[in-house]
Amino acid sequence: MMTRSGKLLTALLLGLSLSTGSMAAEPVTPKLTDKLSQLLKEEMRSVQAAMTAIHSAMVMGQHEAVAENAQRIYDSFILAQSMTDQDRKDLMSAVPEDFVKLDQEFHELSASLAEAGRNENTEQQHKLFGEMTRNCIQCHSTYVSDRFPGVQPIDD
Repeated sequence: MMTRSGKLLTALLLGLSLSTGSMAAEPVTPKLTDKLSQLLKEEMRSVQAAMTAIHSAMVMGQHEAVAENAQRIYDSFILAQSMTDQDRKDLMSAVPEDFVKLDQEFHELSASLAEAGRNENTEQQHKLFGEMTRNCIQCHSTYVSDRFPGVQPIDD
């Protein structure tokens, strides 16, 4: 199971790989160490690949693949294994509390999506995947707008 810091890195990586916007929060990318930036980019590529696989699996009724990929996002094993205590401290000093909340929400959603996959519940998978995508857009438009200026926030 993934640590809180690993989950935080995963959400930040999603933000680094997918978006930006105009939500006026200061981007966190410049505050990251080179190592954290690389780890986050790696993790974001992994999450992006899993999200793509989940979408394909959902539309083909491949529930087991949905569950496996959503669980992989939840576990975010790359960052959990690659971070030192100093990396975790550096990360926590670079990101605001609201970022941590988005990260927690994203991982809770991925765990729920994995469960929906195991239950072969396509409707719930669709709903949760949409919520995860919204979470990605929110994070990217708020915290990595320097990398993805074209991502606009979504009104609730």
